Amino acid sequence: MFSKGQIVFGILFFIVFAIIIGYQYRKDLKIHKRFYKGSLWILLAFIAFIGLISAIKFLL
Repeated sequence: MFSKGQIVFGILFFIVFAIIIGYQYRKDLKIHKRFYKGSLWILLAFIAFIGLISAIKFLL
């Protein structure tokens, strides 16, 4: 089990990490829009492919 200090450290680390990641993402948003245009379709195709594989496994 975790001690109280470890739990507090983990929670604080997660909060600070999430804030820093969010700030950096906001800072780089213009670059992301330019270089990663259309990547949502690739993500959707990948999820559909995994779903198709799962459906085939379930049916067979």
